[in-house]
Amino acid sequence: MEATWRWFGPADPITLDEIRQAGATGIVTALHEIPNGEVWPVEAIVERKRLIEAAGLRWSVVESVPVHESIKQGLPAAAIHLDRYRQTLTNLGACGIDVVCYNFMPILDWTRTDLAWPLPSGGTALRFDQTAFAAFDLFLLAREGADNDYDDSERAAAHAYLATLDDTARARLVETIIAGLPGTEEHYTLEDFRHALDAYSGIDAETLRGHLRHFLQAVVPTAARAGVRLAIHPDDPPRELLGLPRVVSTADDAQFVIDSAPDPSNGLTFCTGSYGVRADNDLVAMAERFAPHIHFVHLRATRREADPASFHEAEHLDGDVDMVGVIAALIREQRRRMTSGDGDPRLPMRPDHGHHLLDDLHRDSRPGYPLIGRLKGLAELRGVEHAVARLLPER
Repeated sequence: MEATWRWFGPADPITLDEIRQAGATGIVTALHEIPNGEVWPVEAIVERKRLIEAAGLRWSVVESVPVHESIKQGLPAAAIHLDRYRQTLTNLGACGIDVVCYNFMPILDWTRTDLAWPLPSGGTALRFDQTAFAAFDLFLLAREGADNDYDDSERAAAHAYLATLDDTARARLVETIIAGLPGTEEHYTLEDFRHALDAYSGIDAETLRGHLRHFLQAVVPTAARAGVRLAIHPDDPPRELLGLPRVVSTADDAQFVIDSAPDPSNGLTFCTGSYGVRADNDLVAMAERFAPHIHFVHLRATRREADPASFHEAEHLDGDVDMVGVIAALIREQRRRMTSGDGDPRLPMRPDHGHHLLDDLHRDSRPGYPLIGRLKGLAELRGVEHAVARLLPER
């Protein structure tokens, strides 16, 4: 697999030189400075590509070209934003950028309640705590209808948890949830967030699936002509939140994506951490089933806690994910592509959501995207890949 690394552009405190030293050869990035829904100009793409290549690296994947909320909501303005999305794909293809990761999560992208949860090792990790999230939903956001989403014991636990937080801690919880993790393009105040939620009133999972199907049927033909492969990222966490539907959370959801616009350009980002939060997702079976449709891989491991709705980012080889089994399935697919000529055998992979370790704890780095924690993860994953490739018999 191609070892890649997420880089947030020139403002990223981790430099391209450091990324190259960490062992990556490909860069995963986006033009984060361009507002959602606007076309990415060829000139801006070319300049970012030049910057990456000058450092001896390759722009392997775009993560991401955000899907405008009007498309997810099925509004009349969606037509304009679909045209702009298609133009951006055309521009990327013309510049030789051929993999685009994106997601279809309403309003929020990745959601966590703690960005620096202390680990026994002395490092820190990202964490989603269901009780903390319920406290936000029920009492800080005070979402209409939230009571119906929690039972008596969950509401009592959330109330008790809230009582332990001072004003600073409450503000930090709100900011952590609605500001999003690095890569999130939209940022909200609490009042703005309430209005954003209101815009999804009446949009259930079936309606959102219809909007996703419409999006795919509108953009996949353009992607195919441009030589671009689309790779949808699963929901994170992979379940309904805040009354918002999530429709890319399970194997059945992934099959829906593929069936909605059957074409080699329409595929998946196989994120083991996101899919792995659900105990009913068999990651090895999914990797084998969807292998020909996987265009991009996020290898990370999450660990479900005593409350199965809570989880934290585990070490890359020590979570609920059978990482060895997943990598074996991906190596078999890579070999198939090399033999058949069907699909790109590069198969870009990146470590994701590393722990903050050692100097990461003192240097400027983004939550979930430290230097040393991801370097450690990448080294472990490459070690597993090399061992599996050596031991896995050729067919």
